[in-house]
Amino acid sequence: MKRLKIKLVKSFIGRPEKQRKVLRGMGLGKLNKTVFLEDTPGIRGMINKVSHMVSVEECEMDI
Repeated sequence: MKRLKIKLVKSFIGRPEKQRKVLRGMGLGKLNKTVFLEDTPGIRGMINKVSHMVSVEECEMDI
């Protein structure tokens, strides 16, 4: 199963509320926090909305 390693690299201070909600929806609340999420079209859409604030890597994980 494909997973994505998503890390918040820029602060969301001063950003629009929509972008803040997207980041919180992915579980990113603090700077440099990393989450592992499944690679789905919904998650990809969320990443596209805040691509300037996060870094993304694809990885294989067995859970």
